[in-house]
Amino acid sequence: MYSVKSVKNALDVLEILTEYEYGIHLGELAAKLQLSLNCTYRIMKTLCEKGMVEFDQQQGVYRLGVYSATLAQKLLKSVSVVSYAHPVLEKLARRHDESAYMVISQDNEVLFLDMVDCSQPIKTTSMMGRRVPFFTNAAGKVMRALDSRDLLEKLLKKSGRRKELPDLDLLDAELQEIRHRGVAIDRNGLGEGIISVAVAVRDYAGKVVGALTLVGPSFRLLTDRLESEIIPSLQEEAEALSMKFGYTRAFA
Repeated sequence: MYSVKSVKNALDVLEILTEYEYGIHLGELAAKLQLSLNCTYRIMKTLCEKGMVEFDQQQGVYRLGVYSATLAQKLLKSVSVVSYAHPVLEKLARRHDESAYMVISQDNEVLFLDMVDCSQPIKTTSMMGRRVPFFTNAAGKVMRALDSRDLLEKLLKKSGRRKELPDLDLLDAELQEIRHRGVAIDRNGLGEGIISVAVAVRDYAGKVVGALTLVGPSFRLLTDRLESEIIPSLQEEAEALSMKFGYTRAFA
């Protein structure tokens, strides 16, 4: 699976960097990973953005960052999430012929951790590996639906760029509705004419560990299709995946 390989490559990078106290050049690192320079650069760019790897511009080398240990723990957890989620994504993508994602929360953003693409001739741009503000998509909203208003305000302040931030009152009201329904639908947050729909995945303690998400163009993800076909399917698969993490739904 591509996503599992990507996580493994990132872990391999951290392991290699532990052996190079004074850093390593990109070309040498790519050779050790047996990856192209372009692929290796993308991995390093992501790790640098998270502060887990540092790039010394004077020496032209990469070395471990301050928070590398924290990232290693997160990535190891992600491997487990992907291994459980990927077969579910394959099933959803085959069933609906739309792009299916496993998304996890990272502070005030979400990470599109894994993906199975559709076979449609017209499709949305891949979100695989991208991090975006939680309020721009259904996955982020469904994972934040239980958060307090105070926490939402703090997350929005971290996002900066005040002109692009949603109105807190409107967002809070939307999340209350999502909490009631158990499903989130976002229109145009990921781009004009793009719809995302998501259901949360929970663990044994009822804690949200991620969200199953379908993303597609609005001319295919019509309201009737969402309500009658896609949402019930997402709910079914999210509950089945949650059970793999030990979740048991409480019945009244």
